[in-house]
Amino acid sequence: MASLVSSVLVLIVQLHLLLFIAAPLFQQFSLATARPLMASSDGEKFSSMKYHKGHLLTGNITVNLIWYGKFKPTQRAIISDFFISLSSSVHNHPSVSTWWKATQKYYYQPINNSPHSALTLTLGNQFLDETYSLSKSLSNSQIVQLASKGGHRNAINVVLTAPDVTVDGFCSSRCGTHGSAAAAPVAKSKGSKIYKYAYIWVGNSETQCPGQCAWPFHQPMYGPQSAPLVAPNGNVGMDGMVINLASLLAGTATNPFGNGYYQGPAEAPLEAASACAGIYGRGAYPGYAGELLKDESSGGSFNAYGINGRKYLLPALFNPKTSSCEALV
Repeated sequence: MASLVSSVLVLIVQLHLLLFIAAPLFQQFSLATARPLMASSDGEKFSSMKYHKGHLLTGNITVNLIWYGKFKPTQRAIISDFFISLSSSVHNHPSVSTWWKATQKYYYQPINNSPHSALTLTLGNQFLDETYSLSKSLSNSQIVQLASKGGHRNAINVVLTAPDVTVDGFCSSRCGTHGSAAAAPVAKSKGSKIYKYAYIWVGNSETQCPGQCAWPFHQPMYGPQSAPLVAPNGNVGMDGMVINLASLLAGTATNPFGNGYYQGPAEAPLEAASACAGIYGRGAYPGYAGELLKDESSGGSFNAYGINGRKYLLPALFNPKTSSCEALV
């Protein structure tokens, strides 16, 4: 077991070294990896999550979705229902909104003697680009170009790429990323002001690298081999996207501009969810997602209830108060 954990930790280091250089007008801070990377036992302590004196996302924020490539309406509904579930109450527990509320622990840390104001997310506009306007092979700068289609004030613009779209670094070093970009200057009485907006990109790995970016719903490419779990919404690619979106969303809220909460170097930060990669339930360890709930009719594994009868698998979040990873179940 010691050698296994050692090899996994080496893999983590290798993954975070595979970073890319951002263009001057935008910054990218975090990679999403949905692999069984981190070992954990209940209550295990990790390094503290350091605050770097920057802004967190606060107030009312609109989430705009940019769909690049062909997605079925049923696939888009899996994602849109997830975002609506973040702020919706459901009868069953644990819920998606309960998971999201755990990020509030970062907002009430004793920073500068006053807490950050709370963050409220609302699903905004959805843009469809089914004609692959920028081709089926995208660079980092083109991801930002697509993200710019959404609103720039008080917004998170989420780019979702279809299974037949390749993106620089996709599968080889990342499943998605988040960062910030400069919006168009806004005229003021004393000149102009440039605002930044946050963005997220996640790719559908179903045909390219499901073992890399949709674990535990597909056999892993590396490490311990175990039978894959059944995707709760019946779609390996989309359910994998939800995991990565959730991880990056937590990182976007708590480290939107690269100077919020994270562990380790700024070039390869471990954030609220990525610090707990591979942990979804109690007793998780490399190759095992942990003890999860199971849908009796579909056999799908999950740990959070959403709206419209949805069930999702969401990553554990790092608790800055206890310095430990906490899953919903």
